[in-house]
Amino acid sequence: MAATVVRYLRSVGAATAAEPVEFLPRPDLRAVRDDERAPVDPGEFRRVLGGFASGVTVITAEDAAGPTGFACQSFASLSLDPPLVAFMVARTSTTWPRIARAGVFCVNVLGAEQGPLCRGFAVSGADKFAGVAYDAAPATGSPRLDGVPAWIDCRIHTVHTGGDHLIVVGRVEALGATDDADPLLFHRGRFGRFGE
Repeated sequence: MAATVVRYLRSVGAATAAEPVEFLPRPDLRAVRDDERAPVDPGEFRRVLGGFASGVTVITAEDAAGPTGFACQSFASLSLDPPLVAFMVARTSTTWPRIARAGVFCVNVLGAEQGPLCRGFAVSGADKFAGVAYDAAPATGSPRLDGVPAWIDCRIHTVHTGGDHLIVVGRVEALGATDDADPLLFHRGRFGRFGE
């Protein structure tokens, strides 16, 4: 099919790439069919799943336009060999295309006192890095936020579809953590921490 398209473009004088174009791992996007929609009320779905406490991260990358990132609670370790992690991002995200173009990202695991930092990365359209200190993660150069208790530096390994989200799998290139910081938790729409 692709060869036919290239032959046609050449026959009509259209420019074609002289060498293969390398594409990022990107799934075919399609609309959700009516027969795929579960008979579950979205509000009830959020209420019930909100009972699951999760950690909170900020996924960051740097492209030609500068640093970018977004708050993400749907993050998990995936595989030890090879070392893989995964996060989920809405297809409507305006930050994800920039991270996809970069081809790399850093997962910044937030600490118990970093709720305000998370809120700053949860807004759309603002300069999320205003006043935020960071350095370059060692393997990819993605922003590694100051003061986070853990960070995971990754290259995009593959991307899968998952309904209205994409499932991004990253291969871990470097990581680090402190041993004495409590994590920021998200539960029932609020931030929290471990009780003592």
